[in-house]
Amino acid sequence: MNKARYVAGLIVSVSVAIVVAGAGASVWFFRHERPAVRPQVFVLPPASSAPYPQQAISHPGPGHYLGVVERNTPSTYRPVTSFTSVAGRRPNITVYYSQWGTSFRARFATAAARAGAVVLVQMQPWHASLAAIAAGRWDGYLHRFAGQVRRYGGQVVLSFAPEANGRWYPWGRGHASAAHWVAAWRHVVTVFRDSGAINVTWLWDVSGRRNLATGHIRNWWPGPGYVDWIGIDGYYFTPGDTFKTVIGSTVRSVRRFTRKPILLSEVGIGPRAGQAAKLPGLFAGLRRDHLLGLIWFDVAQHQGLYHQNWRLTGPAAVAAFRAGVRSLH
Repeated sequence: MNKARYVAGLIVSVSVAIVVAGAGASVWFFRHERPAVRPQVFVLPPASSAPYPQQAISHPGPGHYLGVVERNTPSTYRPVTSFTSVAGRRPNITVYYSQWGTSFRARFATAAARAGAVVLVQMQPWHASLAAIAAGRWDGYLHRFAGQVRRYGGQVVLSFAPEANGRWYPWGRGHASAAHWVAAWRHVVTVFRDSGAINVTWLWDVSGRRNLATGHIRNWWPGPGYVDWIGIDGYYFTPGDTFKTVIGSTVRSVRRFTRKPILLSEVGIGPRAGQAAKLPGLFAGLRRDHLLGLIWFDVAQHQGLYHQNWRLTGPAAVAAFRAGVRSLH
């Protein structure tokens, strides 16, 4: 009988010890593990190697970016890598043009990230009216694209319907009203934000030339709450083109209504303009105006004055470009 009582008492003691130990472990887990989980507030975690989307790029310094546009992107990243041997520095931003209705090219963005670069996606609504986009009739597509960007997780720069102040695109001046364009831009940004794509830096992209029937750029300004960076596209076509006439005057205009960072989002100097001779002035203007950097349009077009061979050709041009890149540091 005494032996039975001893065994029963032993069992009770062990059970109590287990319960106490379990309670102590639960208290330890709550105090030490729960605080680490609290910052993760995203409702829909992305299905990618990145645990959660990064924040949009906030405060890059002047001269930080050297980028390039190459043919065949986003099918392959190889041409972007090859540009390093020409520029003397690895690009840290690159561009691809996204046709309306197509998916986000996450594999290309991943290849860029592995090479130390951020992707700038130019969304081009070729077959969609701005009024329809602003009215929400393309929200299904926009939510899918935004979800793909969010699940990718890395930083992405996005631009929508670029160079609207020019006449050469169906969403531009003379084809669609500035009011419809602004409404569409704001709607696109809002859909992405509502979808949790906080890893997007929004680039408002305008043409820098005044003599190609461009309109007053402020008419297309969506407001500071919808824009992170300003993008200016500029090309040197003739010997008379300079940084001031192609880019500088637009920088002055932009600075009248915003202090947002400015990136030369598409730049080229054609052989007819004197590529090697004009490159030092391009980089000098970039430094003087404290711009984020430039994206070189490294494409040979051979289709007249406005579609020249924009690639860096000849040792003098390559040397001038490399010197300009070194000056950014």
